[in-house]
Formats: sequence, C-alpha cells, structure tokens
Amino acid sequence: MLVLLPPSEGKASSGRGAPLKPESLSLPGLADARAAVLDELVDLCAADEDKAREVLGLSEGLRGEIAKNVDLRTAGARPAGEIYTGVLYDALDLASLEPAAKKRAARSLLVFSGLWGAVRVTDRIPSYRCSMGVRLPGLGALGAHWRGPMAAAMPEVAGDGLVLDLRSSAYAGAWKPKGEVAGRTATVRVLHAPTRKVVSHFNKATKGRIVRSLLTSAGAPGTPGELVEALRDLGYEVEAEAPSQAGRVWALDVLVDEIH
Repeated sequence: MLVLLPPSEGKASSGRGAPLKPESLSLPGLADARAAVLDELVDLCAADEDKAREVLGLSEGLRGEIAKNVDLRTAGARPAGEIYTGVLYDALDLASLEPAAKKRAARSLLVFSGLWGAVRVTDRIPSYRCSMGVRLPGLGALGAHWRGPMAAAMPEVAGDGLVLDLRSSAYAGAWKPKGEVAGRTATVRVLHAPTRKVVSHFNKATKGRIVRSLLTSAGAPGTPGELVEALRDLGYEVEAEAPSQAGRVWALDVLVDEIH
C-alpha cells in the first residue's frame, strides 16, 4: 500500500542535526527538479525579502519564514515525519507508533511537497516554507514544474498495489494516477453524516486517524475494494462504488457523526 499525503503549512524547527543531503532523498529521479526549486527559492529569499514574502504568500507575521529558506542548505535536517506538523500529522502521531507500524509507515507514506516533489517520512529535510501553489519568478507554477518529473517517477513508486490518495487539490495536481494505476487508487472524502456536507478543517484529523488505523492493524489491503472492507472492520462508516469505467480512481466517502 502506498499512501499519498499533503505536507503541513506549519512545520517544526529544523533542529541541530546534520544539514540536508539531497542525494539521500527518496525518488532520486526528482533530483534535478528539486535542485532547480531549491536554488531559486534560496536565491529569491536571500536577495529580496519583500518580494519573497509576496511570492510565497506570507503575511507580515510570517516574515521570519523567509530566513528558514535562506538557510536551507546549512540548517539541520530531521526526518520529514518530524518536520511536518498540523492536524493530520497530530492525529497520525507517528512518534507513538509501535516499531512494526513505524516500519510500515516508512515503506508506505509519501508526502508531496512544493519544494521536494515528494519525500518519505524517513527522509531527512530542513524546515522550509514553499507550498505547491507558489509561482516562482523563474520556474513558474510549482504544480506544473513537478508534473513531468512526477509522471516519470511515480508509476514505479506506486508498484502494483493499492494507492490511497489523501492529498489536497493543489498537491494532487502535481501527479494524477492514470490507466492501470488509477484503477487501484482510492481517494477519500470526509462527510458529516447528519448533513451529508463535506467536512473541511476536520477532515484532516479523520484522514490522519484513518492512516494510523491502517498502519496499526494487521490487515494489508491490496485493492480499493479490500480497503473499503478493512476500514469498515476498523469501525469507519464508508460508502463507495467501483468506477464505471476502467482507468478511473475509486472515490470513498467516510461518514462522521461528530466533527472533531
């Protein structure tokens, strides 16, 4: 199983570990695309703080985030699973997983990123600020920048098993499963059961709990259909229908009674 996650806007501090080693990151086929974003981002933030703040869409109160980007090559690096914080990652709580579940997380979780393209939770990265919605002056829109490299790298990463896609729309645009891979991919929408309305903020917590439940359970769903049954066995209320055409992803609705 491969689980695709969005990053978090807020991130933990880099700490005092060894600095980034780009060659050590997973998905080495993304190396050139990563270097291009890293080079422009560092140069932009070092040259003109006001322009960088505008390009990155940061408020005045977040001006300090620009300094993080200036120091990306020398700042301490930590596992991505420790850098990414926020609602989804709080609910997932990687640090408290048992050793076997942590191993499954290392194999199956892939976090999409405007700066790195995608990283494993064990990849060591510094804290940064650069969302997929950013348009850099030289490279242009990052979503478009990543489409070609991700299209080349992701089929191999996806392997021949289930792909659970929990990314937000901006990150989903950087790679869209096609053909045979799409047929074994499932997306999840979280609905408030009494109103049938899409849950916005709190869908992140539900998705984090879903991933944690799958990592800590003994099951290993290999298809979207098996995923539906696994989630129901774990106590989730799930509605799903198989796609009407080949090459389409499965769309799962997870219903929650309480919004929390």
